[in-house]
Amino acid sequence: MSEEGEEGGEEGGLHRSLGFRDLVVYGLLFIAPMAPVGVFGTLTAKSHGAVALVYAVATVAMAFTAFSYAQMVRVVPRAGSVFAYARAGLGEGAGFIAGWMVLLDYLLIPAVAYLFSGIAMEALVPAVDRWVWTALAVVVTTGLNLWGVRAAAAVGFAVLAMEIAVLVVFVVTAVVVLAADGARRGWAAPFTGEGPFSLAAVLGGVSVAVLSFLGFDAIASFAEETAGGRGGSGPGEKVARAVLFCLGVAGVLFVVQTYLAALLAPMSAAGLAARPATQGSAFYDTVDSAAGAWLHDLVAASKAIGAAFAALAGQAAAGRLLFAMARDRRLPRPLSRVSEPSGVPRRALLVSAAITLAAAVWAAVRDDGLDRLVSVVNVGALSAFALLHLSVIGWFAVRRPAGGPPLRPVRHVLLPLLGLAITGAVILEASGSAQLVGLVWVGVGLVTLAMQGVAARG
Repeated sequence: MSEEGEEGGEEGGLHRSLGFRDLVVYGLLFIAPMAPVGVFGTLTAKSHGAVALVYAVATVAMAFTAFSYAQMVRVVPRAGSVFAYARAGLGEGAGFIAGWMVLLDYLLIPAVAYLFSGIAMEALVPAVDRWVWTALAVVVTTGLNLWGVRAAAAVGFAVLAMEIAVLVVFVVTAVVVLAADGARRGWAAPFTGEGPFSLAAVLGGVSVAVLSFLGFDAIASFAEETAGGRGGSGPGEKVARAVLFCLGVAGVLFVVQTYLAALLAPMSAAGLAARPATQGSAFYDTVDSAAGAWLHDLVAASKAIGAAFAALAGQAAAGRLLFAMARDRRLPRPLSRVSEPSGVPRRALLVSAAITLAAAVWAAVRDDGLDRLVSVVNVGALSAFALLHLSVIGWFAVRRPAGGPPLRPVRHVLLPLLGLAITGAVILEASGSAQLVGLVWVGVGLVTLAMQGVAARG
């Protein structure tokens, strides 16, 4: 078979085969129902014990972003997600920078998830180094993504059901232990902290907690693979509902599990802050202390499998972003080809997998690898979210295309401005190294954009 026949034309279309449930599966897989497990200790230390409040605030903060995604996906239902939205609402240059910044999120957050999987598997099988487990997870999930979007969604649904079942076991066990033995600190402490309340400490925790939510936005990248709904509703409407639904479910799950874990935690927030090495295993130590090794192993196994499939959803979204940017001639054109009969952008997926594999294995062999990856991912996503909010204002209030929906000042101006202010505040509370990485990446993107402009004029 020829190359053209195998891959399809450069403008080959993605297959519209996803329903609302499939979108929710991808979104919750990427977020992961027990995402706080890996950062529970860090957030407890940062927030002085107010870890449940951190997630409540983070949910509200992300709600503004989810709302802006829902507004834009209805009018620009394209695979590029925030790249397509900023391009439509702010122009070509801003669209490229938005896509460039979100690449940090979509390409590297799967590396974080793969690393979480490797760490959890190493805890269960210490004889095998974490980088081996990490690489194996990349290979397996890449194979599923290449198989096709429907097949990956079907397998993902089974994994998601398993994760939710484990979470239910944890919640029930925690409630039973609390009813029998009581809490180790005040019942309100997960919301008020274990000492003098500090808003700055809570906002600092929010800047890290945002990592747990990254993924609900990736649903938007499947807009061109979503079938229309009943009653004539388009794919954009279905994606918008899935984005908001996933964020709401994730927010409730995160607040509940961190509240219960904080009440049962054997080490105080001050103790975790004084011993940074214990922060990564704080959730596991909590379930071990409260219920025994069986729950520790169950949560670790669930985290290992769940994190790998969170990375599967992230890798799929990254492939769609590369595909969309290549189709619009912002990245090498061959990445825009669609493979038949699977209907997936195979080349874009393989490039995404290669970058993710390199980053995940690099981080797995370094003691500070996880911290470095997390800082880069957060600032990339937050910067893209800021441009998303501006895109809503640009599309509805400034450009206002003929025949488009009417301007609604609260929905299309006020709420995006509030979301922009919240996003900016979280960026300011991020670490200095994360801010520096963000500035450097923006600089590289601007240079790349300038070079593309020169090449186009030449």
